[in-house]
Amino acid sequence: MRTTTLGDGGPEVGVVGLGCMGMTWAYDPSGRDDTTSTEVIRTALDLGVTLIDTADIYGPYDNEELVGAALAGGFRERAVLATKVGLVPGTGGARVGNDGRPEHVRQSIDASLRRLGTDHVDLYQLHRVDPAVPIEETWGAMAEAVAAGKARRIGLSEVTVEQIRRAQAVHPVASVQNELSLWTREALAEVLPYTEEQGIAFLPFSPLGRGFLTGRFASAEDLPADDWRATLPRFQAEALAANLALVERVRAIAERHGATPAQVALAWVLAQGRYVLPIPGTKTPKYLADNAGSAELRLTAADLAELDALPPAVGSRY
Repeated sequence: MRTTTLGDGGPEVGVVGLGCMGMTWAYDPSGRDDTTSTEVIRTALDLGVTLIDTADIYGPYDNEELVGAALAGGFRERAVLATKVGLVPGTGGARVGNDGRPEHVRQSIDASLRRLGTDHVDLYQLHRVDPAVPIEETWGAMAEAVAAGKARRIGLSEVTVEQIRRAQAVHPVASVQNELSLWTREALAEVLPYTEEQGIAFLPFSPLGRGFLTGRFASAEDLPADDWRATLPRFQAEALAANLALVERVRAIAERHGATPAQVALAWVLAQGRYVLPIPGTKTPKYLADNAGSAELRLTAADLAELDALPPAVGSRY
């Protein structure tokens, strides 16, 4: 696979990473298969998909345990391992809550390292900024993890340019993980240009529109039972039907290249910058190979222009 670095001065990584969330959380919970997920993680490394992304909230906690077990036995040294802190199980019916307190960060990095079976992570990310805690305080505690050798670099997720700048004033920001795909493009306006200017890696999560851009879902009934996506506005019947037009345009370009819609959608994301490293999630070997293949697909200027001109998705993200 083609490689780049995790921003200026960062470690070498394959240009496509692997998001592990869906292996244990949110997507198709009844389809969990730890044996196959372990195979996917290890095969990813063989394919050059070296950036492996998890978080303590996924599960919660058991996603890190799965990733740690999969990387045991000599695989850890081949991975650029990323995890996150700052989201906690919610209360009062809320799915998740925020916790950016420095003491929470200090406790959480140690717990994550135990679950992952390693003495350090290559990238420790603030999953969400806690509105109740100044980002400088949270970021300072994360910088302590770097000073202690528990994290090589630290990054942010779902942030604005202002928040990135405030964090940078405390400690360098290695990466920003915001959503970016053909149906979620807000990052193109300010955040991605800023990360490019600063030499910060940009890690798009949900680069396949939560799987929708693969063409696998023609109706809400195609989602697995109890799948969290069924609650999202873009997957409601009327919005989903309208959004299928986006998939058809992507599929038409894919057919011209002998590729899949997923590969076209990822190739468009990859074309957005030198340090843009999408982290599509999958727990299926077939889709892993499909996603990895996007690194070799070179879209033409005409293809990119056609994709840039696609209308926005119908429905809000959440």
